[in-house]
Amino acid sequence: MKYDILVLGSGPGGYVAAIRASQLGKKVAVVEKGEIGGICLNWGCIPTKALLKSAQVFTYASHAADYGVKVGGKVSADLVEMVKRSRGVADGMSKGVQFLFKKNKIDLIAGFGKIKPEKKIDVTDDKGKSTEYSADQIIIATGARSRELPNLPQDGKKIIGYREALVLEKMPKSMVVVGSGAIGSEFAYFFNSIGVEVTLVEFLPNVVPLEDEEVSKALARSFKKAKMKVMLDSSVEKVDTSGAQCKVTIKTKKGEVIVDADIVLSAVGIATNLEGIGLEDVGIKTETGKIVVDDFYQTNVEGYYAIGDIVHGPALAHVASHEGITCVEKIAGMDVEPIDYSNIPACTYTSPEVASVGLTEKAAKEAGYEIKVGKFPFTASGKASAAGKKDGFVKVIFDAKYGEWLGCHMIGENVTEMIAEAVVARKLETTGHEILKAVHPHPTMSEAVMEATAAAYGEVIHL
Repeated sequence: MKYDILVLGSGPGGYVAAIRASQLGKKVAVVEKGEIGGICLNWGCIPTKALLKSAQVFTYASHAADYGVKVGGKVSADLVEMVKRSRGVADGMSKGVQFLFKKNKIDLIAGFGKIKPEKKIDVTDDKGKSTEYSADQIIIATGARSRELPNLPQDGKKIIGYREALVLEKMPKSMVVVGSGAIGSEFAYFFNSIGVEVTLVEFLPNVVPLEDEEVSKALARSFKKAKMKVMLDSSVEKVDTSGAQCKVTIKTKKGEVIVDADIVLSAVGIATNLEGIGLEDVGIKTETGKIVVDDFYQTNVEGYYAIGDIVHGPALAHVASHEGITCVEKIAGMDVEPIDYSNIPACTYTSPEVASVGLTEKAAKEAGYEIKVGKFPFTASGKASAAGKKDGFVKVIFDAKYGEWLGCHMIGENVTEMIAEAVVARKLETTGHEILKAVHPHPTMSEAVMEATAAAYGEVIHL
């Protein structure tokens, strides 16, 4: 069968690319060996947020008296029901993508796809039957999986990755989480909040190490306040799983310590899914485990494109989606501009949440900017006080000479819903003075952006 565009993978890069291509009049098919929607919808973004919502509800219920609400009996966390709800949410989203495929007349081809020369894909179904398909253009969007360290091999029971963490059948008493990026921090927060004794181990000096240092330190304080053990500048050397519990050997600056835990959750990054998909047969170039592409995701072989976690840039669902749209619009001959990777928002859905875009204060200084920095704590926010969520702050960084908004860093309640203001403003080249003079509604958490900007320019009112 012949298509205009064949997409290998149905994650947030692949399915979005397919839908946009169909909107542009292309005949499209998507090849998928697993669940529709990929890791994000089924084993990542969506089900984790469902679990985190359950944790938030449990926390609210446990502290209902703080809000003048009396709840009869002891509140307890039912992990099995939380997981059941999470899987239901994920299944619903996956079915939603299947509906969108039908709506946009996109063919779904189930099976493992392997690209071949002359713009063809060989698809093997679950019964071993192989069928060949061809297209004018092929987009590779095979995504990534949990990375395994040689000294931390995942057995799926005692040493697990994010997939197993999403479907645990019983609540462990203790857990060691290795890695404090977004995935590790979110799981550490979730399990800690429902009563698991959590030890979070981070090799670098700060949790969420890509964030602004002040934000990282604030999140670590929040974790410790919640009675989570946080070990920085530390690394897991080995895990002995021979006994009833895991004996985790952790190397610290002061020497080695052994921590006992029921489960070890490895959250040390991702590995791209490039094996066995035919890259070598076609001659597609890779570097350090990623496919080499140009600004519009064309590989070194004409007619073959790649997007998402398997190419350069942040491995984020929203990045993959925008890459897919940019790619197919370029294929369709539209006048498109490359994605600005310096203006990609990052979000971590712990409590408090973390959100950021642009340069950190340290990076701005290292880049040679003369900067204005403003910070507004949520302790001074009326909305945060009313909500009983006063942890955190908004921090803004501006170029002192031209007023360019260089970076925005937030930690607090619902800040993942607030960061888009900074992303849009930076896209429009909005200056600090323009943000300061834009009326923000009161009382809201978002007015902290205006207040932080005012602080940067020496005009803050509520501090």
